[in-house]
Amino acid sequence: MAGLKRKRGRKPKNSIAQNANTTTSTAAVYDGGIPPNPTSEATSQEPPTLRRGRGRGRPKKQVEDPKNDGGASPERRGSRLPDHAHINGGGGEGEFLAFAAAPTGDPRHAAEVAHSAAKAVPSMDAVVKVFCVHTEPNFSLPWQRKRQYSSSSSGFIIGGRRVLTNAHSVEHHTQVKLKKRGSDTKYLATVLAIGNECDIAMLTVSDDEFWEGVTPVEFGDLPALQDAVTVVGYPIGGDTISVTSGVVSRLEILSYVHGSTELLGLQIDAAINSGNSGGPAFSDKGKCVGIAFQSLKYEDVENIGYVIPTPVIMHFIQDYQKNGAYTGFPVLGVEWQKMENPDLRMAMGMTSNQKGVRIRRIEPTAPESHVLKPSDVIISFDGVNIANDGTVPFRHGERIGFSYLVSQKYTGDSAAVKVLRNSVMFEFSIKLATHKRLIPAHIREKPPSYYIVGGFVFTAVSVPYLRSEYGKEYEFEAPVKLLDKHLHGMAQSVDEQVVLVSQVLVADINIGYEEIVNTQVMAFNGKPVKNLKILAAMVEACDEEFLKFDLEYDQIVVLQTKSAKAATADILAMHCIPSPMSDDLKT
Repeated sequence: MAGLKRKRGRKPKNSIAQNANTTTSTAAVYDGGIPPNPTSEATSQEPPTLRRGRGRGRPKKQVEDPKNDGGASPERRGSRLPDHAHINGGGGEGEFLAFAAAPTGDPRHAAEVAHSAAKAVPSMDAVVKVFCVHTEPNFSLPWQRKRQYSSSSSGFIIGGRRVLTNAHSVEHHTQVKLKKRGSDTKYLATVLAIGNECDIAMLTVSDDEFWEGVTPVEFGDLPALQDAVTVVGYPIGGDTISVTSGVVSRLEILSYVHGSTELLGLQIDAAINSGNSGGPAFSDKGKCVGIAFQSLKYEDVENIGYVIPTPVIMHFIQDYQKNGAYTGFPVLGVEWQKMENPDLRMAMGMTSNQKGVRIRRIEPTAPESHVLKPSDVIISFDGVNIANDGTVPFRHGERIGFSYLVSQKYTGDSAAVKVLRNSVMFEFSIKLATHKRLIPAHIREKPPSYYIVGGFVFTAVSVPYLRSEYGKEYEFEAPVKLLDKHLHGMAQSVDEQVVLVSQVLVADINIGYEEIVNTQVMAFNGKPVKNLKILAAMVEACDEEFLKFDLEYDQIVVLQTKSAKAATADILAMHCIPSPMSDDLKT
């Protein structure tokens, strides 16, 4: 926080009050130690972390990208425990004790003690520490990989010999190990599924010893506002389990930083720090109500953390059980406009008692593109009426964006959509599918594609590529045309890609072209370039005299075919590149 220092307490070795007439107050012990050299001073600066900005209007406002912490969740925002709370961090087996040494005869303190004792004990023995070794691809030099690094985060055991954690905690994993509370053994884990959109990953361990003596976590209902929550995990600051507490502050559709998507999320005021990623959030009944995964960083706010709620978690689990793999969250595939203006509603032929949202654009790859049309007004989704602001009834006194209804469906499910078109009501049954992005947010655990000829390095654009080229502030630093395609572009077919000349490896054959960098390829020898694989196939099969590449801004590149292909081998040898194309382009 700009110009602000915050005190950090450390739990004393003996946290039990020595004097029965005093009230004991302790702070949680934080665990993890992901960022190097954490400060131990009572008043200290925030621990160093890397954050990726979200949003374009207010660059100072950041939702922390836990991935940049090396698999760790957002950095410390300050913990808050009631004065009567005490964390039993080492002696008991999975106990969470809340008590106070109340002065004799004080009924208020006695009531607080009784209320705390009535709370259910969460199954903290099911919370594990996740150790991961990551090896990320080098998107700027796609024939290489970056130096491996290690991270630690949190996870928890559920039924069926499975463990849940965050997707960013095991992204580009080489090896994953789990350690139970109170154990000195790390067990090798296997990643069963990774849901990048919802930032959840499912693991398992083959060693039977790992599952002995552990009670799986049970899931609870979606909490209400002001319900108490307890976040358990292994964040920065120590080696043992840590507990922070707070309340549910908000429930809404929010942006998932890792997944670059919008799903239901809980906002809480409990501290979520580096290493808390993947740890469970318990209700006061001892049930898991969510998974900690990110926090808000802004100079005017503090103690704002976010939790993946149980509806999203159960969707991920049931998706895996139904399909044997993670298939994703479906989308409606339309961009829509609010209909709050009365003149707009009148122009669209709506009556005074009709409400809905207007379709602006439809994804060409979406199944509903064959039945829905721009300027249709969506009146209802699966029988639930949509308001002019795009919300639907949620719980008593609450409303939520209607995309929540879509996200509750599974890929391949059908939904009834009622639309108003030219003052006539239509109802369609639409099959839902996942979103096909023109510039994908992830490449799903495979190396990036590339093709090289005559020193020209061609690649397909993705969000990781933009981040590699322009840094974590790529949404402000990347060329406007690329950003426009990233934010507003729609793929015309499922295999369409934005193909670039990433760079030119300097050689005699390409003199004069050295300054071409990150420029889109529009056509090759007069034929449009649909994706990188088609471009590579056309160049390899070319028997014309020249290779002619049409680039954006009416720029062209011309190389003599035989000379360019002959020079490619020497250029590859000079730069120690093993192959002129990635493996996926060879098939």
